[in-house]
Formats: sequence, C-alpha cells, structure tokens
Amino acid sequence: MRAHLLNGATADRYRRSVTEGVERVANRLATTDRPFTGITPDALAPVVDAVDLDTPLGDTSAALDELESVYLRDAVYFHHPRYLAHLNCPVVIPAVVGEAVLSAVNSSLDTWDQSAGGTLIERRLIDWTAGRIGLGDSADGVFTSGGTQSNLQALLFAREEAKADDPAKLRVFASECSHFSVQKSATLLGLGPDAVVSVPCDRNKRMQAVALAAELERCRAEGLTPMAVVATAGTTDFGSIDPLPEIAALCEQYDTWMHVDAAYGCGLLTSLTRRPLLAGIEHADSVTVDYHKSFFQPVSSSAVLVRDGATLRHATYHADYLNPRRTVEERIPNQVDKSLQTTRRFDALKLWMTLRVMGADGIGELFDEVCDLAAEGWQLLAADPRYDVVVEPQLSTLVFRYIPEPVTSPAEIDRANLHARKALFASGDAVVAGTAVGGRQYLKFTLLNPETTVRDIAAVLDLIAGHAEQYLGENLVHAS
Repeated sequence: MRAHLLNGATADRYRRSVTEGVERVANRLATTDRPFTGITPDALAPVVDAVDLDTPLGDTSAALDELESVYLRDAVYFHHPRYLAHLNCPVVIPAVVGEAVLSAVNSSLDTWDQSAGGTLIERRLIDWTAGRIGLGDSADGVFTSGGTQSNLQALLFAREEAKADDPAKLRVFASECSHFSVQKSATLLGLGPDAVVSVPCDRNKRMQAVALAAELERCRAEGLTPMAVVATAGTTDFGSIDPLPEIAALCEQYDTWMHVDAAYGCGLLTSLTRRPLLAGIEHADSVTVDYHKSFFQPVSSSAVLVRDGATLRHATYHADYLNPRRTVEERIPNQVDKSLQTTRRFDALKLWMTLRVMGADGIGELFDEVCDLAAEGWQLLAADPRYDVVVEPQLSTLVFRYIPEPVTSPAEIDRANLHARKALFASGDAVVAGTAVGGRQYLKFTLLNPETTVRDIAAVLDLIAGHAEQYLGENLVHAS
C-alpha cells in the first residue's frame, strides 16, 4: 500500500497516474457537445450505489474507467458555451496548474511551519486585492471557502466592533436583493430573528439610499443599534450594484460598519472599462470577493478583506500546539490568527499563477467580454416580443420571462416558464437558471463564459420558447 503514497520513491507513478487523469478530462472536454447529458437522479443513483467501496480496483486506469460512468460522462460542464445558469465560470488553465501543484504539495495555510512561502503568497495577494479596492495601508484579510463564509466573518467583525450590551438590539441592513447568506450569518451569530432589515430596491434592483436612511433613522429612534449595512456589488439574481457612495456616506453618518458583498462584482477590480462601477467600495470596512466567480478560478477561491487589519483579532484564538501566543511576539506569520478555519487549502496559489501568466488585465478582458455579451443579450431580449426582460444588466446577468401571446393567466405563464427550464435541462442542450420576481417565475442567464456568443443566446431563447409552446399546446389540448 505504500506504493500509493506520494513521495520521492513514487514520483514516476504520480506522473503517470496524473497524466492519465488529465488525458481523460482533456478528451472529455474536447468531445463534449452539450453542457449536460440530461440524466436524472433516479437513473444515475443506482450506478453510483452499485460501486462496492470495500473492494478496491487496485488500478488507476480501472478507477478512471469507472469514474467515466459515475461522474465524468454526466457532469455539468461549465466550459460549454450553452451553460448559462448559475455563477459558475469556466476556469483558466494557469489556475488549474496551480490546483494540481497545491493538491500534490498539500500545504496547510494555517501556520507558517506548515506552509512557509504559501503564507507569504496568500498575504501578498490579499495586499494586492486590498490595493485594487483602495482600502488603504492598514488593510488586511484572509482567503476563505466562498462568499458565504466571507460574509459571515465580516459580520462577525461588525458585531464585535458594535460593542453592544444586548445583541438582540443589533440590526443589519441589506437590500431585498441581497444574498441569503446575510440572513444566515445573522442567525449563526446569535442575533435575533428580526436582526436583518430588508431595504427596498429601485426598479433597477439597487438598494434605495433614501429608504436605507429612513430605516437607519428609525433604528436609532427606537433605541436599537445599527450594526452593519451590507451593500451588494453584483446581486446574485440581477448583477445589480448598490449605490456605494451614498451608502458609505450614511454609514459614516450613523457610525455603522459598511460591508460590501462583491462576490460577483469583484471582477470589476480588473476591468479595463467598467472599474468606475465600483466607485465607493474604497470606503468599506470589509469586502467579500469571490475569485471563483468573475476571476475565472476553480472552486474554491474567495477572500474577506478589512480596512483595519486589527479587526481580524476577533477571529483569533491561540492553541499551544499550533499558534501559541509567543509566536505573535516572535513575528511568525500564522494565517490561522485571521481565519475561521484551521486546516485550509493553499487556494491562493491558483490566483497567483493566473496573475503571473495572464496578468490582471487578462482577467479583466475576459470579464469585460461577458459583460459586453450581456448588453447584447439584453438588446436581443428587449426586441423579442416573446420575452419580458426585467432590468438592463450592469454585469453579466439577464432575468427574463417567456410571455406567450394568447395566454393571459399569470399562473399558467409561470408553469410554462418552469416547464421550459426543466425540459431544457432534461434535454441537456442548455442549462439556464430560474428565480422569482414579484412572486412570478422568471428565467435567468448568468453569462460568465467568453466563448458564449449572441447566436448561442438566440438559439437558447428559441429552445425555451419551443418547450414553453409545446407545454401550453398540450395543456390546451387536454383542456378542450
């Protein structure tokens, strides 16, 4: 069994095995002609359940053969230009090289004596990101597993900085279009069920600063403590960006922590044309960035950044076996002092490799391409009488609804849109997302693949309309 351990004696076996795995994936990527096969859970589950995990195959080639049938054949492939659903991006090759390196070396980024250069690379990337945001010389941060953890950690800092005697009096303000992790974080932090105040959005799905001002004033008048305002730079559903300068001014006026959830919109930090859309983010007390969305990085790659690095102390605990207090005096850089996690992957290496091969402008160019594509897609939808499109995109998301001419029942239109999405997914020809707007069912394109074209968008719109019309036609036949 020692022959399977990765070390100097097995380096050749490692090279052969990984090369074979890479070849399998490369062949699959080269031959995949649609984003999904359409397989159902009921069809795939028996194949997975039939695998006897207590009887090893003993051979990498045999295991890869088996993997074809339980995973690779039916995976959802984000690299395909007609995957248009969630905030999943195709990944850049330098980042995948970084992933291979970090997995093999297996550094743990909690302490210096487990990572050495990995610690310094992560810290350098945090400084680079903070510089792009404009947080100042005292800024700091740490990589996380994703936006949900980053938001949780930011709100932990906000709670501790609020120094409230009664946590039940703390309030968090976020737009009605903000990410669900804001509410989830409030619950995990032990705040009351009414802690998150939902602030209305305007017709462009951006937080209304006037409404926020009124809520903050009401909070203060009722003897409550405004703990934090969460501004969103790229909402999950619409890609909308809240008015950051106005929110920053209100946070200063009411002495309230300003957190910017830029999990999606962080790609603008490298944009060659759209960076001004993030104006005001430099005033934030904390910022969430998800490199695994608009920086084209493999999952996971995220970070939380703070204007004042001293606030990271709220996540610091010392363990004698790991990061004893004396290591602070000895100026040993232990990242666990800043993180909610202990053992932690060297995910920063993926971004490091990307910047060293492509450069920030290369990332920004790709993100600008998908934002340009969304603008073209919006024009296409706005001119198509079959569809109602909600808002003109600021980033790369389009939310729309099929509206059949002869049908006036909103409930029936809801069912037609739901059916169209499910039927499209079952066909495997394309994958789109869905959401609710005003209680009605809508469809969503999240465009993060520069290989997607306007022709792809037009073709998928035709497929959606075809599935919806078939559903409505069959229903009319049954009803008559």
